Amino acid sequence: MTSDSAIDSRIQVLLIDDDAHLRQALSQTLDLAGLKVLSLGDAQGLAARIPAGWPGVVVSDIRMPGIDGLQLLGQLRERDAELPVLLITGHGDVPLAVQAMRAGAYDFLEKPFANDALLDSVRRALELRRLVLDNRSLRMALNDRQQLASRLVGQSPAMQRLREQIGALAGIATDVLILGETGAGKEVVARALHDLSSRRDGPFVAINAGALAESVVESELFGHEAGAFTGAQKRRIGKFEFANGGTLFLDEIESMSLDVQVKLLRLLQERVVERLGGNQLIPLDIRVIAATKEDLRQAADAGRFRADLYYRLNVAPLSIPPLRERGEDALLLFQHFADAAAARHALAPRELQPGQRALLLRHPWPGNVRELQNAAERFALGLELALDSNAPNLPPVNGGLSEQVEAFERALIAAELSRPHGSLRSLAEALGVPRKTLHDKLRKHGLNFSGAGGSSPEDFD
Repeated sequence: MTSDSAIDSRIQVLLIDDDAHLRQALSQTLDLAGLKVLSLGDAQGLAARIPAGWPGVVVSDIRMPGIDGLQLLGQLRERDAELPVLLITGHGDVPLAVQAMRAGAYDFLEKPFANDALLDSVRRALELRRLVLDNRSLRMALNDRQQLASRLVGQSPAMQRLREQIGALAGIATDVLILGETGAGKEVVARALHDLSSRRDGPFVAINAGALAESVVESELFGHEAGAFTGAQKRRIGKFEFANGGTLFLDEIESMSLDVQVKLLRLLQERVVERLGGNQLIPLDIRVIAATKEDLRQAADAGRFRADLYYRLNVAPLSIPPLRERGEDALLLFQHFADAAAARHALAPRELQPGQRALLLRHPWPGNVRELQNAAERFALGLELALDSNAPNLPPVNGGLSEQVEAFERALIAAELSRPHGSLRSLAEALGVPRKTLHDKLRKHGLNFSGAGGSSPEDFD
């Protein structure tokens, strides 16, 4: 082997044979068929060079010095049991090849073989590989959606849009700006973007710029060399450098001084960091997710935030809706947090009473999800459901009383729909309304019932 670099994802066939003449002839055959081939004389270190999800197939001779075809097959199956491996055998190696097939080889070709036999086997193996990788992608996408639904609880249109946006941005190598009020869940969104991205195995480093003293913010973010300033006795790795290969989440970015903003802009544009007191430019492979509770455009117009940094960050903005605008999500989230707290403290889960649900729906939640989570924790512990009495009144719904009543009714029904009900009858009993009335209201509010047992004709009597 002449290189330890990873196999290029554009390579479709890895051909390994210690016979240089045969290797050249087979490479030419595959190349003339339009396949991208990398031919090698031995398999030493090869398995470690094949990246996860590589879309190609391996064609290898069995009898080779060093690592033979069977050993290579074992190494490859340890890394990816579904990677197709085709083995080339001599006449005396057929029993060995049959043994390899039982061990997971895709196919074997006995020398001498026709070029068409090789091409047919390789093409079928490539098609199988494509299907396997497509299925993996679908399973991963489904798992990602399930992860998002469990982290970002809510069925309001605003939350559904937010989950769709996160799913679309997670796999894109772009920085993101998250906009949201205090307690809205900005770090939860940032962690979801990281965990659903290709950087998920790298570090996730979260830092609140607003919590850093002005005297240490540059050292914390960019690091410093020994002797860079009084008290700097040894080198310190900054947060950006520590996050190399992963994601850095920078909250309350609006609190950064203009001088620090200049350095951040340079880092975002050039992807290098220079420690305080140092001269070396350190390349970075990071994704930066910034978050703010302020309107940065207004801050830029007022001279409190650099306009060029704002435009650099605002390429992919994500806006988190405040809880007061998410309707019935408050009930879903409250029950979710209360059940989790009960399980954590080994307590029996408590059920919300109708009056308590009404209170939760009326509350404006000035502290957003953080305030709701604290209230749910107290509720799970058996304490009184007490909400902030100094919170501002919930702004009226446009259109007056009837619209507010309808919104409240829809929220109550939607919250009950999130609970397990085997039939429409049990759902109606839980809400205290006739089944026919409930059926009409479901249609009126565009809600669907899908109980475990489905609905029966008598449900609508």
